[in-house]
Amino acid sequence: MTTLTDRKNAAISRGVGMTTQIYADRAENSEIWDKEGNRYIDFASGIAVVNTGHRHPKVIEAVKAQIDRFTHTCHQVVPYESYVHLAERLNALTPGNFAKKTIFVTTGAEAVENAVKIARASTGRQAVIAFSGGFHGRTFMGMALTGKVVPYKVGFGAMPGDVFHAPFPIELHGITAEQSLAALKKLFAADVDPGRVAAIILEPVQGEGGFYPAPATFMKALREICDQHGILLIADEVQTGFARTGKMFAMDHHDVAPDLITMAKSLAGGFPLAAVTGRAEVMDAPASGGLGGTYGGNPLGIAAAHAVLDVIAEEQLCERAEQLGGRLKQRLAAIRELVPEIADIRGPGFMNAVEFNDVKTNLPSADFANKVRLIALEKGLILLTCGVHGNVIRFLAPITIQDEVFAEALDILEASIVAARG
Repeated sequence: MTTLTDRKNAAISRGVGMTTQIYADRAENSEIWDKEGNRYIDFASGIAVVNTGHRHPKVIEAVKAQIDRFTHTCHQVVPYESYVHLAERLNALTPGNFAKKTIFVTTGAEAVENAVKIARASTGRQAVIAFSGGFHGRTFMGMALTGKVVPYKVGFGAMPGDVFHAPFPIELHGITAEQSLAALKKLFAADVDPGRVAAIILEPVQGEGGFYPAPATFMKALREICDQHGILLIADEVQTGFARTGKMFAMDHHDVAPDLITMAKSLAGGFPLAAVTGRAEVMDAPASGGLGGTYGGNPLGIAAAHAVLDVIAEEQLCERAEQLGGRLKQRLAAIRELVPEIADIRGPGFMNAVEFNDVKTNLPSADFANKVRLIALEKGLILLTCGVHGNVIRFLAPITIQDEVFAEALDILEASIVAARG
């Protein structure tokens, strides 16, 4: 008998990896049911896409209302007011007390590509600096910026030039903020003149890299370095945005503002939409027609995004993220007393992670993390691993998760971590 997995293997490129063999049939808030009727608690949220939950009623209502009006005109051909209004809202919501402008595209990688284009047009420079462990997409510039080879760069040939990497500060792995800044200065001395650098890009909390938050001192120093050399600071908030870290944006945790912010994932609550917001004069640097795309700012995604912003405010999801993250980290701290493999528990708001080491070698243990993931999946909890070493489990449940479902998930998580020891 041919299974869905057999059909997938025959029809779809193996390059499209799959974390699970669950084939979704329906989903509601924090729960997914597969084609066989099995129920799962979703602690992945489509990789931080449904912060407001699967099929939030207000998001669905907004999209249905838009479908009854029109689905596509291409804003560059026949524009619409909802695009303008969403740009106005993001200009007001993003950090930075200065005039801003916004463009809409379709994916996070596309947002990053456009941010680099804008930075180069604005500064007249070419070079871009990113950080080890960072993830910025699977397009060629995104791959070049991404600080992890397998699986993102392997086999794809030469990357675009004028991209440089510095170590991201992770004290758990022996890299302090001071050492990272020293490496950046060495980069300026040995590899690239800072007068040629258009932008420095980083995630305020690394996503795929392992959910490591950038220290406040580091972010402040980066801002000073950028100001000193006329470099633009780009915050990649594709995974950190829209209440996930306990604030609307992760940069809201810092006393400094970036020049450009990239957004996607939870911006439209499950519909494809991405954005770049930044200083008005920087955003205006490209010539007319230099930015855009056929589906950029699709009306359905725009309608969904308006509803997402309303839900975050009305349901106080920033505050809820802090509450849920606090409960999760408290539970993990209690488990840590029983499980010495837990090396670290971290993350702002509800963007949390637990990292595992081998107790004998004290080295990162991807095997232990994956064992926890598989046991949890058998028990009905979907988890994602991440990190350069693959030894981190990241928690990305919808911020709207029901209290009783969250409690059930924590019980499964504890049982899975304890069982992984056996």
